[in-house]
Amino acid sequence: MNETVSIAGEEFISEILKASEEVPLLPLKDTVIFPHTIVPLYVGREKSLRAIERAAAGDKVLLLATQREQVDDEPAPGELYDIGTKANIVQLLKMPDGTAKLLIEGVSRVRMIEVTDNGQHLTAVFEAVEDMDNEPSLELEALKRSLLQLFERVVNLHKNLPNEAYVAALNIDEPERLGDMIATHLSLPVKEQQQLLEEFSLRLRLRKVCMLLEKELEILELENRIQSEVREQLEKLQREMYLREQMKIIQRELNGDEDGEQGELERFAAQVESAEIPEEAREKILRELDRLKRMPSVSPEAPMLRNYIDWMLGLPWGKPVNKKITLAKAERILEKSHYGLDKAKERILEYLAVYKLTGNLRGPILCFVGPPGTGKTSIGKSIAESLGREFIRISLGGMKDEAEIRGHRRTYIGAMPGRIIQAMRQAGTRNPVFMMDEIDKIGMDFRGDPASALLEVLDPEQNNSFSDNYIEVPYDLSEVMFITTANTLETVPPALKDRMEIILFNSYTDEEKLRIAREFLIPRQITANGLKPSNIEISDGALIRIIREYARESGVRNLEREIGSLCRKSARKIADGDRRRKIRITTGSIPVYLGQPAYPLTAPEGDDLVGVANGLAWTEVGGETLNIEVSVVAGKGNVLLTGQLGDVMRESAQAALTYVRSRADELKLEYDLGEESDIHIHVPAGAVPKDGPSAGVTLATAIASAATGIPVRGDLAMTGEVTLRGRVLQVAGIKEKVLAAYRDGLTIIVLPAENEGDLEEIPASIRRKMSFIPVRHMDDVLKAALVKGKRQKSRAKIAPAMPGRQAAKAVGNSGSTVEDNIKIDAGMAHESPL
Repeated sequence: MNETVSIAGEEFISEILKASEEVPLLPLKDTVIFPHTIVPLYVGREKSLRAIERAAAGDKVLLLATQREQVDDEPAPGELYDIGTKANIVQLLKMPDGTAKLLIEGVSRVRMIEVTDNGQHLTAVFEAVEDMDNEPSLELEALKRSLLQLFERVVNLHKNLPNEAYVAALNIDEPERLGDMIATHLSLPVKEQQQLLEEFSLRLRLRKVCMLLEKELEILELENRIQSEVREQLEKLQREMYLREQMKIIQRELNGDEDGEQGELERFAAQVESAEIPEEAREKILRELDRLKRMPSVSPEAPMLRNYIDWMLGLPWGKPVNKKITLAKAERILEKSHYGLDKAKERILEYLAVYKLTGNLRGPILCFVGPPGTGKTSIGKSIAESLGREFIRISLGGMKDEAEIRGHRRTYIGAMPGRIIQAMRQAGTRNPVFMMDEIDKIGMDFRGDPASALLEVLDPEQNNSFSDNYIEVPYDLSEVMFITTANTLETVPPALKDRMEIILFNSYTDEEKLRIAREFLIPRQITANGLKPSNIEISDGALIRIIREYARESGVRNLEREIGSLCRKSARKIADGDRRRKIRITTGSIPVYLGQPAYPLTAPEGDDLVGVANGLAWTEVGGETLNIEVSVVAGKGNVLLTGQLGDVMRESAQAALTYVRSRADELKLEYDLGEESDIHIHVPAGAVPKDGPSAGVTLATAIASAATGIPVRGDLAMTGEVTLRGRVLQVAGIKEKVLAAYRDGLTIIVLPAENEGDLEEIPASIRRKMSFIPVRHMDDVLKAALVKGKRQKSRAKIAPAMPGRQAAKAVGNSGSTVEDNIKIDAGMAHESPL
């Protein structure tokens, strides 16, 4: 059954010639045949073979139309473009495999009127169309010349276009023939070729061909430039390789191959034989050395193997030599370089004593934890000196890649061992003092978790066979003395923390800082700034003022900077005048040299005030005192907390308020704390986040004072966590808190009884000047803190206090809990433990 498709043609602005009879139609894949061109075609589809046989048997006229979808092997009549080419068969050659080779000549553009599948092949009724704008004109002549110029440049650059193509183009006079001929030689997508075939305006078609030639020219120029650069690079590499080979030959002739590649391999082999290397590592090195010998020197893998062997031979494999050193000498070295730090020094001396008795001891793994500037890093060098060992240090801060610890596998270009193996090669011995700084600042991301990789390094049961991805053999780290440092243990993973012995570095007291400045900092800065001890004199009062008002910190780092600033300013004065001049710096002259204080002293008010209690806080930079203020005003039972308080401190405030309400009868509250009054709790320095449970007793005291009208002693400070039943629990940072109170002139300290043992850490000279009241219950705190006989009346209109049970009932009937009435004027705060 015949299938017929009528093609509704567009209205072309071209002269339509008379329609034809049915003519065999040959569908084309991946190509378009233009008029005025002679092109070879290979035909293999059965219907196509029958179509060309019929055409060859007749007048040899054949219609050519391109398929819309190039993947179809048997296109239907409606799957062909309606604009095609009428062609004549010039030559037909049947091949042995049943296919045919055609040589056809395009004649003209045609429009298919009706395409039919007669079961044998496709046929079509067509009508020929002529070009528009084909009258001779200056524009057509200009387009023709442009085509020839561009085509000449393309032929010169294109490898697959012979010069004969340009010669043939020069011999064409008709612009339409020239455009079709050039379009045939362009490597264009099928859709772009079809668009050119369907363009009946000669002027527009020639413009499109010009644009396509310019595009092709740009691509060819870029391609040639790239090929030229690649060729130059290859020639350069070949020249370098040739020169290197010549140099090797010259070296062999001059030096008997001692310094050539063969000499290097022999040196490697000699080092393997003479070095004290474990058997597993020796076999690995010999295998890689054998591979290197059999490998061409120009192989890309040869430098990688050479680098690996060099790393393996550079590591300290042999048994370390321990220097003999006495405990007394080690103690002198530690005391000479650092003041204080008794726990760290005692632990090192214990290690030396055990080693002296046993003769063999695995290195301890210590973790120094404390605020910045307290000497954690610098004491590591002193420990190495006291032990007579090498000292190496790496910083772990910001490390996020596990390969930094374990190294990269050798399959990667540029692979290297991890920081541990690199440091061991740098030390040159198997038993150095190895310091890992800032272990609390390790990160992690998609590249792995360095903290997990350190578990093997810092485990005495595992680090005797540490595995680095690069060296691929176990390495013994058991004799290394590892020391880590951290500012806080909160960010150290528990598994890692469990493998280390924690030694806390507490804040220095003012007296300790004064002595450190006298014995260490001032002499060092005098030397660093080109002065002599006779050129400058700094009084103790000046140093104390710098410590308290310019360098308020736990350590002495900023203190040394300020002393350095004094020395530099003094050096300038001496350089401008008499070099024998002596500059005396006193307390009053400090602002002249250092400007206004960064931390002006703001001591507590000292007066006995209602609703104001002195609390003690501990931060990473030392202790601080702070006032907690409470006001009770008429309201609706709300509790307002301000001053950037964290979640734990808010819960402490709730517990303190509940305790005071539960003791309303015993305290004989002057004002009601129920739903007819608002309670505002404020902790000054509102820009500083605050958190922690140790402000509980201070909050409860301030609330009780505000509710009873009894003032709190102004010379007293307190710390401790409070429970709902009034128990006072143990807190941390007692030493720093007491030192802060002493600095601000507070002489009476209320603290949990469980913390009484922490007072031993406070220097005896300070303990003698202060009074300490250990307490177990909140009632004891109120007895010590509230000033009896000074009850004051409030000016605010507040309902009188109800008995305890009635107050509890009123709160219960309000339909809301204490937590429901809390209004917080602060977001989530960062931790700053109180």
